[in-house]
Amino acid sequence: MPALLLVGLLAAGWQLMADASGSALIPGLGDVARNLVDIAASGALWDNVRVTLTRVALGFAAAFVVSVAAGIAMGRSEWLRRFLEPAVLIGLATPGLVKALLCVIWFGVSLLNPILTVALAAAPALTINVAQGVRSVDPALGEMAHVYRLDAWTRLRYVWLPAIVPDLFTGARLGIAMAWKVIVLVEIFGLADGVGYQLNLEFSQHNVAGVLAWTVAFALVMAAIEYGLLQTLERRAVRWRRVALR
Repeated sequence: MPALLLVGLLAAGWQLMADASGSALIPGLGDVARNLVDIAASGALWDNVRVTLTRVALGFAAAFVVSVAAGIAMGRSEWLRRFLEPAVLIGLATPGLVKALLCVIWFGVSLLNPILTVALAAAPALTINVAQGVRSVDPALGEMAHVYRLDAWTRLRYVWLPAIVPDLFTGARLGIAMAWKVIVLVEIFGLADGVGYQLNLEFSQHNVAGVLAWTVAFALVMAAIEYGLLQTLERRAVRWRRVALR
């Protein structure tokens, strides 16, 4: 697979750099692997990854509900688009670090802190993609729903969501990417567990190999979610399109 080839080339390049530098600041793959095995064997890896994933899932679920509603409204109403668009653009432009710091200041060490931070990070990208998807839907579908007097839930389930599936998954990927970034920041600044907290702990001990081990573990989790979950769901969601085009 091209992706595995790229990973192999990056790993080989890192090992060559580590051998050439001979510095503790650039540990070799063996040191990183030993740290990764240690945190996995101790149980710290699974406990902290589970905590971080739970926070991301709750925050993204909140962002998904709000973004789908707001995106469909923006896509169907020009007035609502102009009204909500500045807020969405500000959300996109505001750095994740600012969102993380403000939520830590306002909510402290509580479950609301990471959930709200993740929601604020994921919602703008998801909203704007849903709105663009709705605007690209054939107007005849909306007219058909109106003629048959479909209720709001039926329109959402059978008209809008199937039509915007590609845009929905694109927005979800961008939103989740932003969520990963801010959850680590929140855990570094204001929480006492999670992957971000462990990264900060390894950093405070000047253990570069430990920092890289947690980073690799986090990257593997993200890759599993992308290739094992999102792509599987997307293939199933657009299966009816492929059948219709045959």
